[in-house]
Amino acid sequence: MRDIFDKIKHNRGPLGQHAKESHGYFTFPKLEGEIAPIMKFRGKDVLTWSINNYLGLSNLPEVRKVDADASRDWGLGYPMGARMMSGQTKEHEQLERELAEFMDKEAGYLLNFGYQGCMSSIEALVGRNDVIVYDSESHACMIDGVRLHQGKRKVFLHNDMESFDKQMAIATKLVEQSGGGILVVTEGVFGMSGDQGKLKEIIEFRKSGKYDFRLFVDDAHGFGTLGDKGQGAGEFQGVQDEIDVLFGTFAKSMASVGAFVCSTEDVINYLAYNMRSQIFAKSLPMPLVIGALKRLELLKAKEQRDAAVKAAEKAQETAKKAQETANSIADQTSKAAKEAAEKAQEAAKEAKEAAQKASEASRSYEFIKGWLESTENSIKELQKTQGVNENYNSLDNIYNNSIAAKNINKVSQKDFEKLDGLAARLI
Repeated sequence: MRDIFDKIKHNRGPLGQHAKESHGYFTFPKLEGEIAPIMKFRGKDVLTWSINNYLGLSNLPEVRKVDADASRDWGLGYPMGARMMSGQTKEHEQLERELAEFMDKEAGYLLNFGYQGCMSSIEALVGRNDVIVYDSESHACMIDGVRLHQGKRKVFLHNDMESFDKQMAIATKLVEQSGGGILVVTEGVFGMSGDQGKLKEIIEFRKSGKYDFRLFVDDAHGFGTLGDKGQGAGEFQGVQDEIDVLFGTFAKSMASVGAFVCSTEDVINYLAYNMRSQIFAKSLPMPLVIGALKRLELLKAKEQRDAAVKAAEKAQETAKKAQETANSIADQTSKAAKEAAEKAQEAAKEAKEAAQKASEASRSYEFIKGWLESTENSIKELQKTQGVNENYNSLDNIYNNSIAAKNINKVSQKDFEKLDGLAARLI
């Protein structure tokens, strides 16, 4: 028989094989200073890429004060014991209620650690006859939860709905034979790749009636960062109500320790009595509960601020549209007034020209009349000439017409043209 520790000398594991070269530098580095994008490492300022202080709450003075006050008032020992035995408090229950309300779920349950809680939740939800279908890039805690499952499990390629469809078809046949059910396990935001899980597409398979399953979503990275309220990827994708069991952690956006799971009252009550990691573990220390209540308060305040900002932006947009409408009306009114003024100006110009023409016509008439009278005798003497006689008759008609036209202060242009022509021939 071989000593079980013999393998340690020859196989340190996928990460451990590099320990000699990386320990203290790439792995297990000792960072110093305030939690921030730039911290001290070996006396130098360095960029930090793995700090889970998503919203910056760890350095917020009011958060630190609450943490400090709660530690002073309660200490880390309280409550002493597991939740089921002696670790239940009204503060724990208050935090669970507020988390469930914030996530729009019926009920919630606190978990001591995110990794432990997620793993234990998955294990508790399934039995030997059930099948788990999970994304290939699910977090390690989810993979470990799947490994604890005593029944069948099927993995689909990361966010590949064709692969998901294929594995779901296999899983459906298996549960038809075993009499069990299907639990689909995926993430809201994948921690390593940073992309969102295709929650909407997965749920569509159920809504269409093609497959029947329950959906478990680990949204450790989406909680507090995605959606208008900060509920996570489910809210962001518009499917929050369709997620059956939703897991979140305090270790990312809330910059603390602990986690929670939300679902229906019936499911949460079942988990509280069947999650071995919580039944046989000490209750979440009071300072962490009080600190989480404060952090959740700030998340809600952020939601309220965002809502206020949106309301202000909407009001501003409404005011802008109203101003644009008023300006448009004013522009139209101004344009209409300008056009009316231009038309009035044009009419005045035309009236002036008409008056001028009338005056000129009147003066021309007097001139023509005098000219006709002075030449009448001479024309009569030339009546014997046939051509002149025709001209005279035309002039006589025009003269009579001119006398009639005088009454309206106007001599026709046609008459003027005839007179000019005849006068030229006579001269």
